[in-house]
Amino acid sequence: MQATIVKQSTAKVDLNQIGTNELNIVLTGSWHIQQNHPSFTDIESLVRDTTRTRVSFNSQALADWDTSLLIFLSGLFKFAQQHQMEIDHSGLPDGVHRLMDLASIETPNPNTNKKKTSQNFVTQLGNSTLDWYRGAIGMLAFLGEIILSFQRFLLGKAQYRKSDFFMIVQEVGPQAFGIVSLISFLVGLILAYMGAIQLSQFGAQIFVADLVGIGMVREVGALMTGIIIAGRTGAAFAAQLGTMQVNEEIDAFKTLGISPMDFLVLPRLLALILMIPLLTIYSGIVGILAGAIIGYTVFDIGVFEYYHQTVRALDLNQFAVGIAKGTVYGILVAYAGCLRGIQCGRSAQAVGQAATSAVVTGILLIVIFASLLTVLFHNLGI
Repeated sequence: MQATIVKQSTAKVDLNQIGTNELNIVLTGSWHIQQNHPSFTDIESLVRDTTRTRVSFNSQALADWDTSLLIFLSGLFKFAQQHQMEIDHSGLPDGVHRLMDLASIETPNPNTNKKKTSQNFVTQLGNSTLDWYRGAIGMLAFLGEIILSFQRFLLGKAQYRKSDFFMIVQEVGPQAFGIVSLISFLVGLILAYMGAIQLSQFGAQIFVADLVGIGMVREVGALMTGIIIAGRTGAAFAAQLGTMQVNEEIDAFKTLGISPMDFLVLPRLLALILMIPLLTIYSGIVGILAGAIIGYTVFDIGVFEYYHQTVRALDLNQFAVGIAKGTVYGILVAYAGCLRGIQCGRSAQAVGQAATSAVVTGILLIVIFASLLTVLFHNLGI
């Protein structure tokens, strides 16, 4: 049996009987989507009427083709699968083979991965340990990349735009004065009020100036500034870099041979190293001012008396310790924000998770290092 299906174009399909079980489909001519070409429905009735169990192809006379041929073959393959017919692809062009293989790949169902499986305690503990281990390795690797980038900066080989650096300085410094002022003032106020109540029991309320001055300049100012910056700037860094990760901008930097560490991370790190010490000093001064207001209005401590007591209590070591701690906190915030931003996934949801993780990581690191530095400075006698 031989049947020919031909349209007005040169595309043509011939059906040849081979033996009793095989149907050979001969494809000839030019197949173009914009032209009238045979469709599978044109031959479906002929294929359906047969009792053959195998289909093969001959494309030696096929001139050129496009999607129209793939559409035709897709319908034929689907029909053969439904009727349990064997398909021999060897007679098709190689390009058709590759495209049909791609089309046959099944897209994984996202709900499959969401299927919950019950895990016992040991399994959960093991998975958590492995996750922690991978996270620790990633954090150490990122720290190493930052050190190498900082080394390139010192050698003058780092590639970044100075305009970006000054814009980040503006964002992390002057634009944070408002929230730093408010929090520092309230913390200084609370510290002065609670301290003065206790000291007044011994008639020593004048020493509230020492308590507030040393506390704000040495410890609380740096700590509160670090936490504020972690919530404000660290989250912003993670969101900015995470969005760039989603938009594949970081991949574009790598493709162009530009180091994302130099171009994106380094300016943010330098901006915080520059601005955090200034914000720490500013926070301490605002806290001292709040303490003076409480001392004058609530406990009748004279302004000049409070001022001279504060000056006597503070020395350069207190400021040096506060600035050193603030600088360390700034580095930690930049590290946590950029780390989570670079590690961000490829979805909008991942950007939010990266920002949240940056804040948590930043505050956790600040608290850990605050404890370590307090013990260190105490042992050093500073």
